[in-house]
Amino acid sequence: MGYDRATYDAPEEEGPMSVPPKPFQHPHVNEAWLARLSEDVLEPELAIIDAHHHLWERDTGVYLLPQLQSDLGAGHNVRQTVYIQCGYGYRPDGPAELRPVGETETVVRITAGAGAGPCAGIVGHTDFRLGERVEDVLAAHVTAGKGRFRGIRQSAGWDPAVQLLTSTPAPPGLLMDPAFRAGLARLGRFGLTYECSLYYPQLPEMAALARALPDQPILVNHCAGYIAVGPHAENLGATFDRWRANLRDLARCPNVSLKLGGQAMPIRGVAFHEQVLPPSSGELVAAWRPLMETCIETFGAERCMFESNFPVDKALCSYVVVWNAFKRLAAGCSMAEKATLFHGTAARFYRLNDPGP
Repeated sequence: MGYDRATYDAPEEEGPMSVPPKPFQHPHVNEAWLARLSEDVLEPELAIIDAHHHLWERDTGVYLLPQLQSDLGAGHNVRQTVYIQCGYGYRPDGPAELRPVGETETVVRITAGAGAGPCAGIVGHTDFRLGERVEDVLAAHVTAGKGRFRGIRQSAGWDPAVQLLTSTPAPPGLLMDPAFRAGLARLGRFGLTYECSLYYPQLPEMAALARALPDQPILVNHCAGYIAVGPHAENLGATFDRWRANLRDLARCPNVSLKLGGQAMPIRGVAFHEQVLPPSSGELVAAWRPLMETCIETFGAERCMFESNFPVDKALCSYVVVWNAFKRLAAGCSMAEKATLFHGTAARFYRLNDPGP
């Protein structure tokens, strides 16, 4: 059992599928299906930073600046966004370790003239196992970013339940690899952040990494990698308890923050794409509330930020609906907490200049 990372969870590098489709493969975006359900925008005045989205051109669809701007213009007050690496626009030649810099160059180029909102922050990729050569890559990213480069994502996601369809899986134990840690330790010299997509059984490894590098700001993606398929679905109560216990231990590391999102994927145990109508924000809330509320309670609003994870999550819900769901989930928060969750934490972590409300 598994999923196809090439269409599903934003791979470190691009490449064709190497295995045939199997259960939990992520569906493609279907605009006609999404258009079957519409909602009014809730709290349209609430300032938002979308802390996680991608741009790409793939056989599965195109999501570039026009598509992003269409979603941003749908009614929510999204003031800025953060672009997260997905293997798009790499340099086609030159030294292999510098090819990911092409992604930063491409995002800067295609968003030129789009104003200060889209891709106000850019997170790129390198392999920290490069050793001292990683510094040349980081310096090249910073130069290419023209003031917008904020950090590196080298994801570590590996779990035997979801590996069979992963086209570019991370090696097991990456976060514990001495070479990886040595390279990551160089990130602070550039004032850059580190973030990671992983699975909840790996959270103890992330906690150990965070304790080994206590001054390095770290951001864990997608509600800390909850899985609800395969063996993880055999006893969902026990799975939730293990995820929560690992999350609580990770929260003891003050240098770690958390992204709230990335839950509109079959790997999370949802199948909204099989319905006649797309899910409403209320349906999303019903599915996500236990995880999202636990994340906020465990990390606090000051270390949590909402993310669309588009266009990945767009395969199961629209941009208006996903942000309406986040607003419904935060309904019990104070106005100050809402401002922090939707804008303040991301602005601080990514050092963005938008003053907010």
